[in-house]
Amino acid sequence: MGAVMSIIPDPRHPRHRLLAAAAEAACPVAELAHDAAHIMRVYRWCLHLAADQGADADLAGAAGLLHDLVCIAKDHPDRAQGGARSASEAGALLSAAGYLDQERDCITSAIACSSWSRGLPPTNPIAAILQDADRLDALGLTGLLRSAACHQDMARRRPADEDGGLWHPTDPLGHSQRPLDDRRWCLDHCLIKLLRLRDGMHCAAAQAEAARRHASLVAALEALEQEAMSP
Repeated sequence: MGAVMSIIPDPRHPRHRLLAAAAEAACPVAELAHDAAHIMRVYRWCLHLAADQGADADLAGAAGLLHDLVCIAKDHPDRAQGGARSASEAGALLSAAGYLDQERDCITSAIACSSWSRGLPPTNPIAAILQDADRLDALGLTGLLRSAACHQDMARRRPADEDGGLWHPTDPLGHSQRPLDDRRWCLDHCLIKLLRLRDGMHCAAAQAEAARRHASLVAALEALEQEAMSP
């Protein structure tokens, strides 16, 4: 018996079957922030937002499945190129799954501008949906757990003489205006990126969900700060 798939394609979109298998095969080993579960969550939100927006759910779902085909570590100098490289890899898979040239171009264009670190605006409605779906998964308690998973991965490569940890020992949430460094301190990533995601959502349903998740993240950070500074 073969391995059970973690990325389960929606049966309404048969072209997604090949894409789901390819996406699962591309997931990095033992990297919990960008695993098959992350792809599945983004995929489900792409489908949901497409229905809410009246967009093509087949194309949106395909973008969600393939957006992390090339996963670049967050501390790698090429981290901002993840979307562009994933888009490049996606083209042949989309053709093999039966997508027409215009459909393929729409999907790959959406993937190419999906990376938050590049700061690119969405090039089409599918791109707006993918950006929202991917960024929702970086918010709330899910986003906090994913940040910790990324930080653990980066900690393995940190120089032995460089300090770092879950939070800065005397100022976990940067109240002192200290320089933020999310390669050393996990919670700094929330301050640098995650708490800025809510205000960049495009779709109304994503805006509502982002507001809820943002509030959950703020509450969690305040609780963590209280615990960190306890005697």
